[in-house]
Amino acid sequence: MHIGDFREMYIEALVETRSVEIQLIEALGKVPDHAANPDLKQILASHLDETRTHKERLDRILERHNAQEQDHIDQSMQAIIRETEKWVGMIDSPDLRDAALIASCQCIAHYEIADYGTLSTWAKELGLHEDQQALYASLQEEKKADEALTALAKRNINLRAIAA
Repeated sequence: MHIGDFREMYIEALVETRSVEIQLIEALGKVPDHAANPDLKQILASHLDETRTHKERLDRILERHNAQEQDHIDQSMQAIIRETEKWVGMIDSPDLRDAALIASCQCIAHYEIADYGTLSTWAKELGLHEDQQALYASLQEEKKADEALTALAKRNINLRAIAA
């Protein structure tokens, strides 16, 4: 595909981010099973619900732009998910695994923060107010999830992992 203008680049980036959310819906459905800490399980389950909402928002935005659905797989997210699965498979200690899960989930959140920050800015610059609001809402939810993971890690997960 050749991209000829800013709006086309914006639409293609939306498609990429939709792929991220599709991959995460599948991956996050499995992750809570590997967490030992009940608070971590809750954060992960809650974020799975948000991820579904993010995908729905992207679907609505793409529909407004008459963008065709594409069978696209974001390779960067695919690699991050593989790394998460690797960590889970390498660590037997539940406390260490929880710390690794938080680190992996934060890599995912930071990737999404970058995506949604860029998309929100581009939508604003293109004068797409409705898109910008929806993308900004997803951006704020990703930041909130990252903050919750950081707080949990600092509160007890990392300390338990150190003692393991």
